[in-house]
Amino acid sequence: MSQDNRQWELDAMRGLMLVLMTLTHLPTRLASPFGQPLGYVSAAEGFVLLSAYMAGRVYAGKARTQGAEAMKTAFFNRALKLYACQLALLLFAFTAIAGLGLALREGAVTDLLSFFLERPVVAMASAGLLLYSPALLDILPIYIIFMLVSPLILLHVEAHGWAGVMGLSLLLWFGAQFGLGPALYQFANGWFDMPLRYQDMGAFEILAWQFLWVMGLWMGEQHSAPGHQPTRFPRWLLRVALLFALAALFWRHAVGQSPMPAGSAINLMFDKWHLGPLRLINLLALLALVMYFAPWLKAHLPRWRPLETLGKAALPVFCAHLVVALLALAMFGATNPDRPWSVDLLILFVAFYALWAVARVSVAHDRRVAQRRRQARPAAPTRLSP
Repeated sequence: MSQDNRQWELDAMRGLMLVLMTLTHLPTRLASPFGQPLGYVSAAEGFVLLSAYMAGRVYAGKARTQGAEAMKTAFFNRALKLYACQLALLLFAFTAIAGLGLALREGAVTDLLSFFLERPVVAMASAGLLLYSPALLDILPIYIIFMLVSPLILLHVEAHGWAGVMGLSLLLWFGAQFGLGPALYQFANGWFDMPLRYQDMGAFEILAWQFLWVMGLWMGEQHSAPGHQPTRFPRWLLRVALLFALAALFWRHAVGQSPMPAGSAINLMFDKWHLGPLRLINLLALLALVMYFAPWLKAHLPRWRPLETLGKAALPVFCAHLVVALLALAMFGATNPDRPWSVDLLILFVAFYALWAVARVSVAHDRRVAQRRRQARPAAPTRLSP
């Protein structure tokens, strides 16, 4: 999205998601309180949904103004950039972080990279193919796949509409709730000797999370259409959404991040990795409320520029937050309530200062690139009077 037509509130929301993800991933006392702070929904759902929305809005608009080929090229270039970031993070994890973990005998790291430490060659090859995804490094692979599939979806939608796409997406999400992913893995394992266990392929069940991406893509594509009217919700739906969101918020902070004791089947309904049905409803309730109150919030809440800066540099900041989280795990281990508060505060200060520095450098770089492009554009020919 160009600097001229950015919506600052979207950047601020992405910045907020990045802050919450960083607080959750850093091994400090704040990880638990800031995990799922608004109910049984994490920052990951918000980040994926918002990323899909912006992708649909920007690239569908590009298809309308510049054509399908320009849209496909833009999606591919973005996926390629994400892939380069993933390879860089993997290289960092397999060298510096693995070395620190072994040298310091830190279980938080050796457990996280256990498959790599057991079978390094297979791990590196399969990670390059986006098959092996260690914890914390399993978000970008599904993002890359979604970016590569998105132009096919938008081209299909242009010819046939959204009904078939949404129906298939919902069917895949439903299948994921009943083990479709492991079943497909077992089927593939019958034809090929898969060197990876299913759990080594990442915690996020891609067949479930694709529904979140498709929904965000649909919203973005609809909002990119000329003359789009704001979405209106029935009052009864908003009341139900408010009641559900408040109940989930109260319950989460009253009983913890798991709604029921371990072993309860209800926990599966709120499961993050499979995007359980009650979790999805919780997310949709929050989404409806945010969309309804967005004009009022935009008019009355003060703009917090640091969040906007983080959101403008979302990809570099996202990668930087993974780097600092991995370093913190390697040097300090997992969250420890007996660790002095001063150490936790030091981790938080260094981490967020690093993210802020990365964001400032990235935004300044993007501004210089945009300025050079404007200067390189040929001037419009001057029309001479007859």
